[in-house]
This record gives sequence, structure tokens and C-alpha cells, in this order.
Amino acid sequence: MTGTGSDRSPRARLRALRPESFGADPAGERLARIRRSPNFADGVFQNPEPARRGPSGSGIEFAKTYFEKEGRARRAPTGAIPVHPTTLADLAKAPATGLRLTWMGHSGVLAEIDGRRVLFDPVWGDRCSPFPFAGPKRLHPVPVPLAALGPVDVVVISHDHYDHLDLPTIKALAGTDTLFAVPLGVGAHLEHWGVAASRLRELDWNESTEIGELKLTATPARHFCGRGLRNTQHTLWASWVVEGPAHRIFHSGDTGYFSGFEDIGAAHGPFDATMIQIGAYSEFWTDIHMTPAEGVRSHLDLQGGAPGGVLLPIHWGTFNLAPHAWAEPGEWTRDAAEEVGQAVAFPRPGEPFEPAGKLPGESWWRAVSRPIERPWRRPRPAGVGTEQRSEDLDLAGDR
Repeated sequence: MTGTGSDRSPRARLRALRPESFGADPAGERLARIRRSPNFADGVFQNPEPARRGPSGSGIEFAKTYFEKEGRARRAPTGAIPVHPTTLADLAKAPATGLRLTWMGHSGVLAEIDGRRVLFDPVWGDRCSPFPFAGPKRLHPVPVPLAALGPVDVVVISHDHYDHLDLPTIKALAGTDTLFAVPLGVGAHLEHWGVAASRLRELDWNESTEIGELKLTATPARHFCGRGLRNTQHTLWASWVVEGPAHRIFHSGDTGYFSGFEDIGAAHGPFDATMIQIGAYSEFWTDIHMTPAEGVRSHLDLQGGAPGGVLLPIHWGTFNLAPHAWAEPGEWTRDAAEEVGQAVAFPRPGEPFEPAGKLPGESWWRAVSRPIERPWRRPRPAGVGTEQRSEDLDLAGDR
């Protein structure tokens, strides 16, 4: 007999056992397009500047750092994270200034810009993991049910890691008529999960697409990709520029610091607001994630070298993904921005704000945070005050 399940090749049988959350590998014309990309060489997508993708240093040292009891306690809040219960009333009225941002937690942001609604990296699932029973679990509830969010013109995905491309969220959105703007290759996952090819805008770096009066451009980032056990590096990662008739915004996705921010700013900036990754950094992977200081520096690069616009810190507070203290990204970003005079918004998850209006600035995380050391603070010059030693160790909430 032929054509029975028992006659399938070992590879086909393994593919049948592959979890749905792994998505699908690019094939056919999509794969051919990937191979033609100027950013694809030696069988993989390349970073704009060399970057080590895996952890550097000793794996044993990393494990000791990550699983040490006291460190684990520091990486979690001490109580319930304050979440703004976003309602339709918050979002029903058009933004008075034409631009409103609502941080939904981690890297998810709803941007209402010049009459359109753009949803970046939405993750409504309980875990950023291929499995519903294991992996990093969210530290606060979603501010609003996805179904109550209202119509979205376009969903923008920065790359295919689980904390940015979430299977439950995409499957829920697949039943709507929204469009999806994704980096090259990522469309294979979305089609596998039920998104029609006609609703995909799949872009290589520096390619653009138009949705109404908005222009969306995939711009370079310094990161990597992959969802399955065999990481083929056949899906691209990107930052994103959205330009409307009156406003411009930037979403960094995940990235290490690199000189290309200056080029992006020169080509598309300055920006009314940037959404910059400032969490999940570590000395074990310095090339692929930014510290808050590097995040502030990247914002300045995007603005032509000087303070301007508003920085919205993202990629922190929702999932425990790195050895640093849970609230450290917020504190460090505040210090780094104050040092250069850069305006920063610190909304609670789900709290809408308009960059041209009053910015949310309260250090809300301090109420549920343990004491935070500040090794990034620069010592005061000799003879300036006598409180330097005490200021090098600030307690959350003492400012």
C-alpha cells in the first residue's frame, strides 16, 4: 500500500509532531525572496553590525546568577503591579493632538496616529513560551481584553520571538480584517495560523508600505530570530518607523545598540515619540539588548543627537526575562534621561497619554519594588556635597 500515514518520511512524521506555536518555516517564493535579500548571506540573515546571538561567558555563571534565591526575589514585584483599566471610553475620543500612545505592557503599544490605529507587538497570552504550561508568566493582567480594544488598522510585529509574536493573540486577530506588517519571513508563521496572505505586508529592511495616509518602514535592528528547536535564522527582525501626515513615531523592537540609529534618524526623523527597548539586558548578551543608558542614547541618535520628542520605555515590567531587578529599568531610564534633559513618559500599563500633552511621570513601580542599587550613577565631583555615598544606594520610593 502507498499513501498511508505509516509511509510518511521521518521528517514528515516529526513535522506532524511540531507544536503549532513553532509556526512554519518559509518556503516557495517567500524563501526565494529571503535568499535574494541583501541582508541574507551564508544561509542566514545578518545583523547590521556583528553581534553574538547566544549568551557569552560561562553558562554555569549565568545559571548561578539567574537562579540565585535573592536574585530571583529581586526580579519580581513585591505586590500587585498597578494597571490602568483601559476602557473604550479612554480610546473612544480621538486624541486632541492627533497622537496618543497606550503601553499595554512589555513591547505592546497601541498608537493612535493621524486617524489610524497601529498595534505594535501585541502579547495577550499568559506566557511568552511555546507551551501554555511552562515559561515566563506575565506579572500583571492585560489592561483591556483584546476583543474590547476596538478595530485596529494594522498590527506591526518586530520579530518572531515569543514575547513579541504571540500565538493566542495572532489567532484572535486572524478573525478580524486588520492588516499585518511584519519583517521578511515572519509571514510564514501568520499564514500557518490562519492569516490570509492578502492581509500581509512583509518587508525587508528599508522597504515601506502604505496604509491609508500612513507610511510604515521596516528599519534595521541588531538582534536575531527563531521559535523552534532548530533555529534557521530565516525570519528577519526589525525596528519600525510610522510616518503620518502630521506625526512620526519609532518602535525599536528588540535590539542591541548600534550606529544605525543615527542613519534611521537622518532618513526618517526627528520623531514625536519613540518606543525604545530598555529591559531584559544582561552582561551575558550585550550585543542584542540595550541597557537603559543605551536606550536613551539611541533615542538621542534618532533625534539627530539632541533631546527631543518623548521616549516611551518598553520591554520591561511584564515578564521576568533577565537577571536584573524587576524595577531597575524604570529607575535607570529615569536617571539616564534626566542626565541629558530628555523627556520620558512612565505610564502604568494601559494608561493612554499624548506625547504633546501632559506626560505620566510618576515612579509607580516604587510602591511594589524592593530597594534598588544604582551602580550606573556617576560619582559626584570631589567637594560637591557630602551625601555621595548615601546617594549611590537609593531606596525605591525615597525620591
